[in-house]
Amino acid sequence: MVIGRPVARLEDQRFLTGRGRFTDDLNLPGQLWCAFVRSPHAHARIVELKKNAGAIDVLTGEDYAAEGLGPIRHTPNPMEAVDLSRHAFDSPLERPHWPLARGEVRHVGEPVAAVIAETAEAARDAAERVEVVYEPLAEERTVCFHRESGDAMAVRRALENAALVVRHEFVNQRVSSSPIEPRSALGAYDEGRHVLYTPSQGVHRLHQILTEIFQAEARAVRVVSQDVGGSFGTRSYLHPEQPVVVWAARRLGRPVKWTADRSELFVSEFQGRDSTARAALGLDRDARIVAYQVEAEANVGAHTVSFVPMVNFRNILTTVYRIPALHVEVRGVITNTVPAVPYRGAGRPEAHHILERLLDMAARKFGLDRAEIRRRNLVRKTDLPYRTPAGLVFDSGDFAGYMERALELAGYRGFKKQGRLRGIGIANYVEAPVGAPRERVELKVHDQAVEIITGTLSSGQGHETSFAQVVADRLGLPMSCVHLRTGDTDVVAAGGGTHSDRSMRLAGTLLHQCTQAIIEQGREAAADRLEASDLFFENGEYRIPGTDRAVKLLDLELAATREFTGRMPAYPGGSAVCEVEVDRETGGVAIVRYTAVDDVGQPINPLIVEGQAHGAIAQGIGQALMEGVRFQSGQIVNGSYADYAMPRSNDLPSFACELAEDPTSGNPLRVKGGGEGGIVPATAAVINALCDALDVDDIPMPAAPEKIWRMANR
Repeated sequence: MVIGRPVARLEDQRFLTGRGRFTDDLNLPGQLWCAFVRSPHAHARIVELKKNAGAIDVLTGEDYAAEGLGPIRHTPNPMEAVDLSRHAFDSPLERPHWPLARGEVRHVGEPVAAVIAETAEAARDAAERVEVVYEPLAEERTVCFHRESGDAMAVRRALENAALVVRHEFVNQRVSSSPIEPRSALGAYDEGRHVLYTPSQGVHRLHQILTEIFQAEARAVRVVSQDVGGSFGTRSYLHPEQPVVVWAARRLGRPVKWTADRSELFVSEFQGRDSTARAALGLDRDARIVAYQVEAEANVGAHTVSFVPMVNFRNILTTVYRIPALHVEVRGVITNTVPAVPYRGAGRPEAHHILERLLDMAARKFGLDRAEIRRRNLVRKTDLPYRTPAGLVFDSGDFAGYMERALELAGYRGFKKQGRLRGIGIANYVEAPVGAPRERVELKVHDQAVEIITGTLSSGQGHETSFAQVVADRLGLPMSCVHLRTGDTDVVAAGGGTHSDRSMRLAGTLLHQCTQAIIEQGREAAADRLEASDLFFENGEYRIPGTDRAVKLLDLELAATREFTGRMPAYPGGSAVCEVEVDRETGGVAIVRYTAVDDVGQPINPLIVEGQAHGAIAQGIGQALMEGVRFQSGQIVNGSYADYAMPRSNDLPSFACELAEDPTSGNPLRVKGGGEGGIVPATAAVINALCDALDVDDIPMPAAPEKIWRMANR
């Protein structure tokens, strides 16, 4: 068995020896460089733009429109999680997004002009000489979607009759996704073909939008993503700079390249989170939930790029608990900030933070142990299949078992404050991965190797290894002969990309189906060669029983293709326990211990799953304690890593992670998903622990040292 083994990642040999191929590593003959003139205003009218000399070309939004090019159409309104025939919101406001501002700028950092020069330095120098006159405008606040669901009357009655109602407002602050690889784009125009090289989470979404922008046939557009150094959701979407460099290359007849610096990314790269929710949780005298009411508002930013986070938020709002009455109202608001899009977890961490915090508040008022209040309300195995108020149906999940195991590993029952400002927090979770509903896999056996071609794209998840494990396991072959090709629309015919825990769930299922088809094809070919029909397949070869006559699979030429369109539900779940200690003198917070139990389904590679969990937990801890994009009059006031705090290795302990599995029958590999679980309960677990340490009801995020110092010394 290769599936389930903690195999070291195959791609790491390439990365660790400097042989990775990222977009900025690529240079084309005759290449020019691009720099962008960006708005210093959150909202303003462009009165005049003087291009000035010193550049090969200066391109504006009016130049772009004059050539008949279209806006970026992001299609922000997703299909429902269960019913693909319906969109999540009825008639939302969707604005066209022009790659270069036309008439108005809508956020600080929005591209106003593209300056093209022979070198990157010359382009930046020339961009500084472009003069733009602005007329500042009032900041905008426009509702772009709104939806109410649930039973408002039942919730109101239940809250009126509840023994206890806890109410609170929670702000889930905006964060920078901060991938390790800066955003980059290289455009080319070759023999009538528009070509874009750029890091992404899937080339086909970008390809589709570019064909619309350039009004071109599909074969006249090519998108290539080589190695990608992190994405976390934001690189699922086409950013303005990407079509601009392709247009510039077509206009000038030479390739055009742009790579951002870190400060530029803070004002231009799509960001995550940014929602406010007012919630009320009603419980009876036995501390069992009777009703839940939530009103939430999401800041989608200046352009309607994606409404996905609030859809996921609404769908998973009741998380792992039995809640008989639910009423939820969600809305999205356009403001003069960088667009906000899905960031790791995409609405699910926000939903869990609210409910897990309210449960701690309720336990505090009841004088009840925080684990006990959860035991009384968890969806039990005997409840399965369990239909949530939002219509999701949990087919598997031992939520109580995950929590008990996490409590045991964390030493919850033996925890003592020992006279110090120490606290311990619990947070349970379940996910409902959705993602793009189409995937495709091609499997080819030729030249003594097996080639996988698929539409998902790794940005650090280890696809080269885990996909090879599936194929090697099913075909009885060594992993070394299995190779992955992806990230190029000339090679990959279709696919939904990598996000929402979808890659192994969808592509893995199609890999399994392709291997079965390959085995049957090979059996027919081997039977012809051996002139026998009674063959068995084992360890990569077809053999006549009782003889040494055999044909190796790798000696044959075989191919299989499988596609899937639809939903493939899965519900990863688990529990996290965090232990903290506060320094009363400085307000510093030390994460003393962090324990996680995760059910990702069958782990294809436990080593990769553990690495995914570690990274996700670190991101959750970062948001809980230090991260947050701050605006003042539309300006980002912490737009560099000198001001924007990120967790470092010495801020984190060695995580204690354990895998569990309550099997799902939803796919043949029993995969649920391991990419997002670590982050979903993390902010709640950390803040729950801090509130326990400081004996307070709530601490707004980020729980920075000054805030903690004031609470510790109140």
